[in-house]
Amino acid sequence: MNINIPPCIPRTNSRVGRLIGDLALKCMGWKVSGSFPEHAKFVAAVAPHTSNWDFIIGIAVKLSLGVKIRFLGKHTIFIGPVGWLLKHWGGIPVDRRSAHGVVGEAKAIFDNNEQLILGLAPEGTRKYSPEWKSGFLYIAKEANVPVVPMALDYRTKTFVVLPAEPVGDNIEDELQRFKALFPIEMAKYPKQVSGQQTDSKN
Repeated sequence: MNINIPPCIPRTNSRVGRLIGDLALKCMGWKVSGSFPEHAKFVAAVAPHTSNWDFIIGIAVKLSLGVKIRFLGKHTIFIGPVGWLLKHWGGIPVDRRSAHGVVGEAKAIFDNNEQLILGLAPEGTRKYSPEWKSGFLYIAKEANVPVVPMALDYRTKTFVVLPAEPVGDNIEDELQRFKALFPIEMAKYPKQVSGQQTDSKN
């Protein structure tokens, strides 16, 4: 698989995991293209998200590349064996009731790690929603890290790692700019892509 992964990128170093990921991608007919940036810390924004298959493909890519990607989860689900498994997969428990909020907690996590890729789905759901969630941009801005868009292109069955993008001051404008990086035609179910005009779903 021809994709550049710089030494600064956090790795899992799991040979078995890579074999499982490679086999899964081969069975599903998917490939990976692009290059990871020369950044040890960034937010990975994965879209479009319209199917449960998106998560499966993303996990297969993560395993195949041997890249360590973390994700946020409500602290109450990190209990017992399930909590252990979630943490093993890269889950980070956050308390949404915290005085600093999720953005503040995520910033603290970035500040306390020399290497960190935080994977987020900007749409927040696989079903249609009027707008994307802007949390991924606020987190990147507060933590002073770039956003690396990662696209699921079902037209060619390619997981595309796009160049790192800095986040500007106007979050509303930035949200529209990032949305434009993910054409709705990429999605498994284009009519379910969030943030589109209502008449585009009819």
